[in-house]
Amino acid sequence: MSSSPTPSEHVSQRSDSVSGLNHAVYQPPFYYQCAINVLKPLYRLQVWRRSHQRDNYQQEVAQRFGKHYPSPPITVSDNMTHHGVIWCHAVSLGETNTVAPLLEALLAAGYQIWLTNTTQTGFARGASRFADEIAQGQMSHSYVPVDSPVVIETFLAHVQPIAALFVETELWANILSKLAEQRIPSILVNGRLSASSFASYQKIAAVSRSMMKNLTLIIAQDNESAKRFRQLGASSAQIRVAGSLKWVINAPKQDSSASEPRVDEQSNSLHGSISDQMSLAERFGVTGRPIWVAASTHSGEEDIALSLQQQLLSQAALTDTLLVLVPRHPERFDEVAELVKKSALTMARRSRDESIEAATQVYVADSMGELMIWYQLANVALVGGSLVDIGGHNPVEPASVATPVIMGRYTQSCQSVVDKLAEVGALYQPYNAFYRPVTTSHAHTFPDTAAPASLTDEACASAAHTAGDIRAETTLIYQQLAAWLYDLALAKRAGLAGERLIRQQQSVLTRQVTMIEEVIAQQSHQEPL
Repeated sequence: MSSSPTPSEHVSQRSDSVSGLNHAVYQPPFYYQCAINVLKPLYRLQVWRRSHQRDNYQQEVAQRFGKHYPSPPITVSDNMTHHGVIWCHAVSLGETNTVAPLLEALLAAGYQIWLTNTTQTGFARGASRFADEIAQGQMSHSYVPVDSPVVIETFLAHVQPIAALFVETELWANILSKLAEQRIPSILVNGRLSASSFASYQKIAAVSRSMMKNLTLIIAQDNESAKRFRQLGASSAQIRVAGSLKWVINAPKQDSSASEPRVDEQSNSLHGSISDQMSLAERFGVTGRPIWVAASTHSGEEDIALSLQQQLLSQAALTDTLLVLVPRHPERFDEVAELVKKSALTMARRSRDESIEAATQVYVADSMGELMIWYQLANVALVGGSLVDIGGHNPVEPASVATPVIMGRYTQSCQSVVDKLAEVGALYQPYNAFYRPVTTSHAHTFPDTAAPASLTDEACASAAHTAGDIRAETTLIYQQLAAWLYDLALAKRAGLAGERLIRQQQSVLTRQVTMIEEVIAQQSHQEPL
């Protein structure tokens, strides 16, 4: 695609002696600027409605609208080389978790970080995940500024970044044009563009084109996303494919306020073992019980999980099965507990320090920062955001501790990862053509239902029609869940296959860090304005 501007674009050019960095500035179209001016007061009203009862409301407003920011990162030690501040924007909790290993690698390399988030859950996660780095002055943290030129200029003048990183998809036209004007490299890391997002960006083609042209580098997760970025207006020279950061093991720092028992960092690592799982089971008093976790669940998914649990308990071989239920958002903890009460299943709650008794059928893990504990404790993990149209949360987390994974149909946010895990038998998704089940010579068949085998091409074609039936999909999920819980040795074998695959994928972090540093180094050799 030609890089020449269309009539709707306003472009200023600067000549550079070094090739590879684009210093043309593509201004967003006039209608976009008008829309931002109209929406800005409405957005402030939205922030008030959502957050005015929160303790940090004034802080949030001040940061979003450029009134006040925390101090920039400071030099921690004279013995360390400091290369400057990198601004990284991660929308919400998922993006913050995904980019955390990358930020840690950049901190270790001598950069300082300014992290911004859009959502309340993302901000809370950033604050807890990087609490030590923020306290030590290596990192500063705020809400993202609104996409208003005046606010952005204030923010950039305060932060003075040497580069800006944007995680996965969320981009803002004025932010990118201001970065281009100030010759601050802008890099989309772990770039992903699903078919639905691509269609949305196509509806605002001139805005999308300006954003693509103003980006210095797009580090795409896969070839399909790279193709879509090109179709929106990015040039091939701007794009690199490096794989997904979702493969990188992110050992989350747990909240120090959470109660015992607790797992150490080694148990959270890639090398989680059967002995670690047994130790956790002993500490929670659940040794010998089949355990599954429904993790990061959204509204509508808890009902499905509770129904599955009731079906499992009705089987003679699985009457002592324990469901650990982990809602995605803390504001829904009480709501989910009420759902469990209505189901007539016996419940204990983590937030109330209630012990898991022999009669406990559902353990509501209504705590923050402990998800990896539940993944390691469980024999099988049902990863949420996939039974309803959210896009699916990261299956690498349970797979990294050798726990086999089940997901529903909605995995557009992590489909390439899902397919690769399915191919080695570590993840089951109904109608996924890549699924190849792990088998053993002594594998048992669950008495009342057989585990689904991999689908032939003909079966996949016919499944496209069946997939419209949620009940049929839920039946397949139940069959696989029951089969793995009935044969825990087979489940562990599937989990270990996923752990091995993840170990092989860890180089993606090094690749993305190298690409970022190359852009920063190239920019540093440019002559000053």
